[in-house]
Amino acid sequence: MAQASLIEWTEVTWNPVTGCTKFSEGCMHCYAERMARRLHGAGNPRYRNGFKVTLHQDLVESPFKWKKPRLIFVNSMGDLFHKDVPLSFIKDVFATMNRADHHIYQVVTKRAGRLAQLADKLEWTPNIWMGVTVESNRHLGRIDDLRSTGASVKFLSMEPLLTDFPVLDLEGIDWVIVGGESGPGARPMSEAWVESIHSHCIRQDVSFFFKQWGGVRKKAAGRTFKGRTWDEMPPCMADQACLSL
Repeated sequence: MAQASLIEWTEVTWNPVTGCTKFSEGCMHCYAERMARRLHGAGNPRYRNGFKVTLHQDLVESPFKWKKPRLIFVNSMGDLFHKDVPLSFIKDVFATMNRADHHIYQVVTKRAGRLAQLADKLEWTPNIWMGVTVESNRHLGRIDDLRSTGASVKFLSMEPLLTDFPVLDLEGIDWVIVGGESGPGARPMSEAWVESIHSHCIRQDVSFFFKQWGGVRKKAAGRTFKGRTWDEMPPCMADQACLSL
């Protein structure tokens, strides 16, 4: 089942895997964990295990049912490259993405090491965009792991942004998403950090998407930067070169 998404850089979410475990500092106030607890409490059968990693084999082929091309965020409620997700299941998900190629799939992981280990065992059709979360400058190595994959569109999810990035090598990267943390206990994001990343993107000709300032009241904080919204997408969107339509 696809769920219409309020996430600004996608259209719908698809969750053949739900649940995760904390991996790095960006996970401290995980929105997916909060949501999973609410859904578990409401008796949603998909969250019968709470936020424990759960595979939903019956959802693996769902995109074949959606005839209209969509921009799909894969596993907004989990991580496809979690150690508890077998390679065979990851291959099943990739097979659907390979064959239901009228959609674009946006896959994001913090587990870039496992991504790099498995990348040559997966088929990277042009409609699969691969991203890694780089929430602080401690995790620049994830970008190198992403570069090692065969994904034709590679992107960074720099949210929740927790540090400055004085140095940011974006060679081989097509798109950068920046956003502040939101919800209870949200850690503040400095405007100077956003400015620095935006400057890196301009100098290195990389598309820049500003998602939100975040905070406890994220709607009030808004998502304008330098007096406007920044909704740039990867260059291939201009001529649909990343789709097999």
